[in-house]
Amino acid sequence: MTLPRFLQIHTLHNYSATLLNRDDAGLAKRLPYGDAIRTRVSSQCLKRHWRVADDAFALSRLDVPMAVRSRETPRLIKDRLMKAGVDESLAQIAVEGLRAAGLLDKAKDLKGQEALETGQAVLLGYAEIEYLVQRCAALASEHTEEKALKAAIAAFLKEEKKNIEALRLGSGLESALFGRMVTSDVLASRDAAVYVAHAFTVHEAQVENDYFTVVDDLLREAGEAGSAGIFDTELASGLYYGYVVVDVPQLVANLEGVHIKDWASATPAQRELAGRVVQSLLHLIATVSPGAKRGSTAPFEWAKFMLVEAGDWQPRSLAGAFHNALSLRQPALRQATVQRLGDEIAKLDAAYGAPLARRYLAVDDVQIPGAQRLSLQALAAWAQGAVVQASVEA
Repeated sequence: MTLPRFLQIHTLHNYSATLLNRDDAGLAKRLPYGDAIRTRVSSQCLKRHWRVADDAFALSRLDVPMAVRSRETPRLIKDRLMKAGVDESLAQIAVEGLRAAGLLDKAKDLKGQEALETGQAVLLGYAEIEYLVQRCAALASEHTEEKALKAAIAAFLKEEKKNIEALRLGSGLESALFGRMVTSDVLASRDAAVYVAHAFTVHEAQVENDYFTVVDDLLREAGEAGSAGIFDTELASGLYYGYVVVDVPQLVANLEGVHIKDWASATPAQRELAGRVVQSLLHLIATVSPGAKRGSTAPFEWAKFMLVEAGDWQPRSLAGAFHNALSLRQPALRQATVQRLGDEIAKLDAAYGAPLARRYLAVDDVQIPGAQRLSLQALAAWAQGAVVQASVEA
């Protein structure tokens, strides 16, 4: 039996003629690694698509409070205060009081305009927002003067700091999974429980410049040649290696409010939600695709391979297997890629002897040392059980 402090998820996704993730020039993002330049997909892009996916395993279907990431959060709070019966002028003062107390990011100078946007996107849980609205509405009914209301809000935030921090799932599921930077001294930062690496191609970059025109239907009907515009964009193809780590103690602590040092003694009931989250996350990682220009490239793909490792040692990526890029002339590229992963695992096991339990999904006829092959449903159920039961067999 192994106490699974970490779940490591390794994937291979294959895409053709897509623009999965663009840089500031509109080109496919790249990564220099080893002996070749690769195309890549940023972790931020991957997490965004997993967060907002709307399917049978969407995070929003877990019946857990979600969060909102926006520069418009002050406006949302003001609107909710007014809906709760607070006069517009007092609602505006309340928002300014929250900002003055450091709760909301300092806005840029708006030269006297209402400061209803933050300088950067702020992540707040809906439970936190609702709590703030209720407390500010109550204070607005007691304090109708601007200075008095701002002072009351500052005092409330100082006194209620622990209550706000203790709101179970108050910062939302997204924050519990992917973390939150400090937004103030009142709302503490939250460490991420899911770590996501940038995905990259296991071979050198394969890119082309796609030149295209837009036909003007009315001009053609009038018998004129030409187009309404000439454009070009970069498309890329490749087999991408992805790597995700689930920090089980941090996930249980974030979801249940238990101290991270006490995670091992948490009951199965206290782990049940974490298990369901992991089950959904595996489905999302395997089946939800990122991608710009969806209408013209249909960048939808399911994992061709997924390996899940459970153990109590510090995680380690298998990216080293691709430090030397695979040749694009390699026959059976997917199978050769899995063979590289298997060889890397065998070398690491021989050197370190790390006790890891392994299960994998594959569409090709491949083998992984010391691992059992499962369907996605069975693989996700196995990972869920490892979290809930706090033990796993190799």
